[in-house]
Amino acid sequence: MELNAVRNSYARWAPIYDQTFGRLTNAGRRRSVAYINQYTGTVLEVGVGTGLSLPHYKPDLAVTGIDFSEEMLDKARDKVRLRKLDHVTELRQMDARTLDFPDDHFDTVTAMHVLSVVPEPERVMSEIARVCKPGGQVVIANHFARERGFLAILERLTAPLENVLGWHSDFAIERVLQDPRLSVDLNRPHPPFGMMTFLVLRKA
Repeated sequence: MELNAVRNSYARWAPIYDQTFGRLTNAGRRRSVAYINQYTGTVLEVGVGTGLSLPHYKPDLAVTGIDFSEEMLDKARDKVRLRKLDHVTELRQMDARTLDFPDDHFDTVTAMHVLSVVPEPERVMSEIARVCKPGGQVVIANHFARERGFLAILERLTAPLENVLGWHSDFAIERVLQDPRLSVDLNRPHPPFGMMTFLVLRKA
């Protein structure tokens, strides 16, 4: 994904995201947050978008959200204000390729339905690994390309439209597994209909 395409896509989707793709991925988003809620400490949500996940975090977590799109963040800030989500400590506009946080800063870093829409996902994963504390976890929910079957064919056919669709349909899981600091703890299908993948990575 090119940066301008990402910016334009986010601006286009922001007014209707909650009612469209957000609704489709809501069950998976809740499951991801339910997993994170088993733990304590600080959480960074990379690509917080319109803040759909924010009401579901337990109140004793300290949640920071970042997103590239100010249009999306405006929606998230409205949710935080209207629902009095005091566990959300900060929402900031930021490029996930250059996170403005210290090394080893967060107990949990999560990226839900964002890695296949950002430029240079390998660089994003490197930053995620950097800001995650040693022994901390990285929680990912994302669509990854299938190797066979009808959907695999469809993913390859729509791949050239990534800048129009706003996401990379044939995104390979290997692109988020390359950082040597992170190892796979959990890999399982995720809603809707098992189309997504739920990954938990652990920082050594």
